[in-house]
Amino acid sequence: MPSPQEVSAWRPQVPGVVEVFHAHFTEHAYPMHVHDVWTLLIVDDGAVRYDLNRRERGTPGDTVSLLPPQVPHNGSPATAHGFRKRVLYLDAPLLDESLIGPAVDDPDIADPLLRRRIGQLHGALGRRGDELEAESRLALVGERLRGHLRPRAPASRPEPGRGVAHSLRELLDERVLDGVTLDEAAQEVRAHPTHLVRAFSAAFGIAPHQYLMARRVERARRLLLDGRPPADVATEVGFYDQPHLNRHFKRIVGIPPGRYAAGRFPGAATPTGR
Repeated sequence: MPSPQEVSAWRPQVPGVVEVFHAHFTEHAYPMHVHDVWTLLIVDDGAVRYDLNRRERGTPGDTVSLLPPQVPHNGSPATAHGFRKRVLYLDAPLLDESLIGPAVDDPDIADPLLRRRIGQLHGALGRRGDELEAESRLALVGERLRGHLRPRAPASRPEPGRGVAHSLRELLDERVLDGVTLDEAAQEVRAHPTHLVRAFSAAFGIAPHQYLMARRVERARRLLLDGRPPADVATEVGFYDQPHLNRHFKRIVGIPPGRYAAGRFPGAATPTGR
């Protein structure tokens, strides 16, 4: 009986991410091969053993593995139960060539916060319409990876950046419908993308992508109470589609947009629930 294999792969519309690859293998073993981009790997179940630069490596526990481009490696299950993994193939500019040597020397990183952020990034990359969230999370992941690969670099604490944060908020307010990529925002505001995310979150207590989605939900509430169908409202206020609206609307308001418009939720004193 053939061993179970599950594979999904896609190319998100997020600069810096060449491919997202999720797989469950029980017997498959990768031969020696190379990639022309960085490979960022987390294992959700089981473990992987691999050889990198003629040294045996592995992915125990909550390890994050970062394999550099152009360096041969292989991979196989470390146990009879196989493994379930999530991989991001990242474009070289996110991590420059000077980091290849440190990554070869120490590709496996024990960092629970980094692993959690990578998991959150995978979640955002799997949802259409959440590209700004994915870009923001990717910037923080890249920063932390660089910190591990350059441990002796002097730590510089970013200044609060109140002006930068307010400039970004003004830009988001202007672009509620069309949205903006993190790189576009960084160019407009003239700040590094990672600093931009940190400054905005520090100033307002909310991440830029959360702020943008909240603004869109507010617009959606007004239109829904005017009797507009949720499917029409979704695209009119900037969401990718109705499921995209439903997800963020329920997260913020507590109920789906259809129920909100109908006023059928418990305890409603008025059709609007106010």
